[in-house]
Amino acid sequence: MFTGIVEEIGHIKNISSGRLIISAKKVLSDVNVGDSIAVNGVCLTVTSFKANEFAVDVMPETLRRSSLKSISVGSPVNLERALSLASRLGGHIVSGHIDGTGRIVSITNEQNARVVTIEAPKALLKYIVEKGSVALDGVSLTVVSVTDKDFKVSLIPHTQDVTILHTKRVGDVVNIENDIVGKYIEKFMLAQNDERPSNEQTEKSGLTKEFLMKYGF
Repeated sequence: MFTGIVEEIGHIKNISSGRLIISAKKVLSDVNVGDSIAVNGVCLTVTSFKANEFAVDVMPETLRRSSLKSISVGSPVNLERALSLASRLGGHIVSGHIDGTGRIVSITNEQNARVVTIEAPKALLKYIVEKGSVALDGVSLTVVSVTDKDFKVSLIPHTQDVTILHTKRVGDVVNIENDIVGKYIEKFMLAQNDERPSNEQTEKSGLTKEFLMKYGF
């Protein structure tokens, strides 16, 4: 698990046969083989490391779901180590499992902020709510607004300085991970409806106090 608070920007040093070599410094301070590091929001396992670089394997499903298929040698990437029990949860709960990608359709400046509009499939947009959380390339952000075609986020100067989001331009693709809480609630609701008799499904649907308590909310 991650928080969506990027620790440093690394760079792709080598790409070969589903393996990435990434230059880094801070995230390697206590690294071990088998550790998880989020690369542009994608949870990847460290398979080997040296003083200033580490290697990860990327499976086909990850390439299909994320923007990693379009990176090249020299590309900057957001890096974050997995959350420890002693860490502050400064962003939100991020699993590192990308739901899909979106495309930047506009970038505007608003005083000290940079407002980015991302076009995304409806299958992803249904989980995005105004003032809720979303992870873009592994960066925890607050949703400014959402429509049936796109959504907006606003980047403060610090986020621009310490992540690769400041390098993004209109037309660029970004990884999207939706807030996991909404996905779990949807799954529980569908399971609840499947368990009910058909006549009860017609008469009663949606969340109840009893249902939320049953599943630990």
